[in-house]
Amino acid sequence: MDKATVNALLAGMVQSAEQVSDLIFIQGKPPLVESQSRLHDFAIDTPDSRLTSEIIDSIAEHIIDGNSRLLEMYASTGSCDTSYEIPGTARLRVNIYKQNAGRAIVMRKFASQIPTLEDLGLPQVFREIVREKNGIILVTGAAGSGKTSTLAAMLNHLNHTEPIHLLTLEDPIEFIHPPGRAAISQRELGRDFHSFADGLRVALRQAPKGILLGEIRDRETMEIALTAAETGHVVFSTLHTINAGQTINRILGFFSRDEEEQLRYRLSGILRYVVSQRLVNKITGGRMLITEIIGNSLRTRESIRYGESEGRTFHEIIEAGSTLGWHTFDQCLLQARAANLVTEETALLHCYDKNRMRRELDLHSKQAATGKTDTLSGLRLDMVAAPRAAAAAAAAQGLAAEALLAEQAMQTTGDASAKTA
Repeated sequence: MDKATVNALLAGMVQSAEQVSDLIFIQGKPPLVESQSRLHDFAIDTPDSRLTSEIIDSIAEHIIDGNSRLLEMYASTGSCDTSYEIPGTARLRVNIYKQNAGRAIVMRKFASQIPTLEDLGLPQVFREIVREKNGIILVTGAAGSGKTSTLAAMLNHLNHTEPIHLLTLEDPIEFIHPPGRAAISQRELGRDFHSFADGLRVALRQAPKGILLGEIRDRETMEIALTAAETGHVVFSTLHTINAGQTINRILGFFSRDEEEQLRYRLSGILRYVVSQRLVNKITGGRMLITEIIGNSLRTRESIRYGESEGRTFHEIIEAGSTLGWHTFDQCLLQARAANLVTEETALLHCYDKNRMRRELDLHSKQAATGKTDTLSGLRLDMVAAPRAAAAAAAAQGLAAEALLAEQAMQTTGDASAKTA
């Protein structure tokens, strides 16, 4: 296959369906197109449209194009990452890897336009997140959960609102940000810098106010990211974790047990937000973004510094922080279900606590039968009693719930004494 044939094949696959996300090439299977989380065959002129090792090798060689770094990476690690552009059609992130003594290829299609916070339907709290001037902001989730799109929307917002220097370190560059109010320097791994740690170390000398780091992959990168945050930069990055608790444990796992206490202390002071996200199927087709968000408060810092304990888990802290725009996956799923965007099955599949979710869904069904569904705005859980709700909101602001309840009790006693007098 020559390059024109390869480009024609890839262009045909990209244009074969709506919302194409991935192209997959595996020997013995037809070329596969993923659209809305479903794989579809793409017919080619071979017996049963099946791919041969020769076809896959030819595609891989055109993409690698003799790049010594990619060839060395493939030989030493069994895979390599790069980007590829189909002229006039799309840009792709490509992973070429060894599979059963042969090659296989997976390509992720980049969005053609830079998303905005509004395009992605991100909650209002994201406008507060991007106002942070220092510290670390992490967007976490499984591969393919939209982390890069979320970071691109946040960077796009800064580009159009803040006259500052922003620096990105990416593998590869996915969205090309045009000039805005900000000055943006975009650097690509392998082409502009050797490793994330090296690129981040040098970035501290390039006078950025904000740094976007494609992914924190190892201890050295994490250490430099911590240093950057401590020296007045705001660092945006991603981790492959599913919630706040696992994110903290993943960061601690980069370091030795002897360093844990000091690391917890440092992290508690500079971690600003953890945004965890998932993509779930919608009733009408396609997928929607479900998020979980925790920010920095006294209780958050205590849980990071001393570890989670009964009454001081990240999940409880998030639930108590609803007045700040924080929310759990369960609250987000329940709101989506109340708006009839997802099925009960989807809500139960992706929730944190299935028993509590079932109770809420049952209550919603009963309310729907009587036409009263306006009270369903999130998991009520133990937030029914007004004093406890007030205590939870105060705790989210960093005040002790017990102190608030004690103050209420004192006021009640004082009122009673006054009446007696």
